[in-house]
Amino acid sequence: MIYESAQGNFTIALAGDAMITRRMSVFREKRFLQLVDILRSADASVVNMEMLFHDYEVSWQSRNTISFQVSDPSNLNELKWLGFDVVTTANNHSYDYSEAGFLATLQNCKNSGLLQAGGGKDLDEARAPAYLDTAGGRVAVMSASSTFDPDSRAMQGRHDFPGSPGINALRHNTEHHVPSHIFDALKEANRELGFEERYEIRKQFNPTWIDDYDNKSIVKFMGGNFHLKDHYNIYTSCNTEDLHGIRNWIRGAKRSSDWPVYGVHCHESGNTGEYHGGSRLSPPKFLEDFAHFTIDQGCELFFAHGPHFLRGIEIYNNKPIFYSLGNFIFQNETVHRVPPIVYKELKLSIDDTPGDWGWARSGGGKHGFAADPVFYRSVIPVCKYRKGALKEISLYPIDLGHSQPMSQRGRPVLAEGPIAQAVLKWLQTASKPYGTEITIEGDIGTIRL
Repeated sequence: MIYESAQGNFTIALAGDAMITRRMSVFREKRFLQLVDILRSADASVVNMEMLFHDYEVSWQSRNTISFQVSDPSNLNELKWLGFDVVTTANNHSYDYSEAGFLATLQNCKNSGLLQAGGGKDLDEARAPAYLDTAGGRVAVMSASSTFDPDSRAMQGRHDFPGSPGINALRHNTEHHVPSHIFDALKEANRELGFEERYEIRKQFNPTWIDDYDNKSIVKFMGGNFHLKDHYNIYTSCNTEDLHGIRNWIRGAKRSSDWPVYGVHCHESGNTGEYHGGSRLSPPKFLEDFAHFTIDQGCELFFAHGPHFLRGIEIYNNKPIFYSLGNFIFQNETVHRVPPIVYKELKLSIDDTPGDWGWARSGGGKHGFAADPVFYRSVIPVCKYRKGALKEISLYPIDLGHSQPMSQRGRPVLAEGPIAQAVLKWLQTASKPYGTEITIEGDIGTIRL
């Protein structure tokens, strides 16, 4: 064969959310350097960049949040030093500093030579793949987010009007199923609160507005669709318009690359499923459907992140699906500067500083993310392909230092002993509903096909 890259021998390492605020390249622990070597040794390494990177030269978006995530642009070089080739940029923090902050972040990625997928100057640019050429073949990374600020959604233009910048947003529809006594109560509340009258006014101003409000088995209430059923349930489904546009870009990526992959940032959970350690394991139905959709369209793998803890692994048509890879770097308490609104949300005064904000956010590590080790334990999967087919997935547990002080925790090293075993057993439990068998050998998990 004339080209080595056409042989179908390829490895890719994946990671979850990188919320990086500090340097990585100064540390020397053996387990940390071993982790770096894993990322660098793969043909391609991809991570979700859940941070903005700018010098606070842009405005901030006033919204109801206690978390504005921004990092020094120099830390993009730290992600490169770790071994990452591509970052995904579509997530719920993309517009923490409005359009300007997001565009500055994309430009800083370009300036640093770090490829990004998921954001752009219009919807097509946000949906387009980031192409990476490797010795194992050409990789096409695409990215979307189902959890997003409405202002952050990139929009398509027309021949006579430009599109708008933002992220590749994956919208989804939600149906609430309720029994008759709840359904009747919602209809009564609609009537008594005046929502029916507002609906009629809206129809007068926009006669083309299509709505199923008059359907006797559906009632709209407070923005939700409630269906008359004999049981409670929540059913979610992907927006068909978004599926159509995403399908087009996957088709092109399949033709233009050897290894198309898709990543999605998703905070939503399934309404049924087990709880483990206080966190819901089951992904929403629409995410499972979308993962299958991307594989059916030609992607070689799918990975998700967002809930900040691990979810299960599915092998679908011999292609891997990771429903959440948890956190990779979790330094969200040591942001250098934060806007006034976040101090107010935490009842802090004008005399307080960013360090006080980080401390107050978790009550000195007593509540929130910092109080639960589940958010500081994760995994790096390395998918190994031979002759174009997936042969093996190695799962390397990582420890982000939950028990460490705020100035230290959040940096990954390879986990060992009880923590490594806990991570792998968690994954075994989470993956069981998908029929995925994970073999634990020492402190590494393995999926063999």
